[in-house]
Amino acid sequence: MVIGSNVVVDISHHNGSVSFGKLAAAGIVGVIQKATQGQSGRDPTYNSNRKKANAAGLLWGAYHFATGSDGLKQADNFLDAVESFDSTVLVLDFEPNPTGPSMSLEEARSFVTRIHDVTGRYPGFYSGHYIKQLLGTGSDPVLAKCWFWLAQYGPTPVVPPNWDKWTLWQYSDGAYGPEPHSVPGAGRFDRDTYNGDLASLTAFWGT
Repeated sequence: MVIGSNVVVDISHHNGSVSFGKLAAAGIVGVIQKATQGQSGRDPTYNSNRKKANAAGLLWGAYHFATGSDGLKQADNFLDAVESFDSTVLVLDFEPNPTGPSMSLEEARSFVTRIHDVTGRYPGFYSGHYIKQLLGTGSDPVLAKCWFWLAQYGPTPVVPPNWDKWTLWQYSDGAYGPEPHSVPGAGRFDRDTYNGDLASLTAFWGT
């Protein structure tokens, strides 16, 4: 049993047709969907899934898959795709890019700063071994302003020194990591637990 409130999943077009009603019925509270990738990529299921999730009463979030290119242009692509920022959790997905160059720390700083300048808040920063590899025991004062979403499929969350805690922990990709991997009645998902209770999660999501 993982710690925290295990009530969030993250999805993309790779999940195919998602039954948001079944997610809600199984106790899932929030969904974070891939919106964009790089300077121009868009997830074709983002807008339709957002409407379906809202209709099911689920909290909604959006993430951007980072690539090794201009951080400002990537941020603008993300903001344009998301459109509405009210009660939408925003996240930078900072991990190795399997199809090309990966985002650098400098590009990440540009990205999160642009998000802050436009929306008034810093996005979440999703990463695992990649940020640990780049920062080591060092710190980055700009990225530290972001709340941290840890990607780690081991039994115990290990947070890089740049953050004092994890806010979300992606503990499973639906196949690896601690149980549970699936959502009853809805199938296997990337599963995420929140570092707090449900009331705290709702308050966090509204900021």
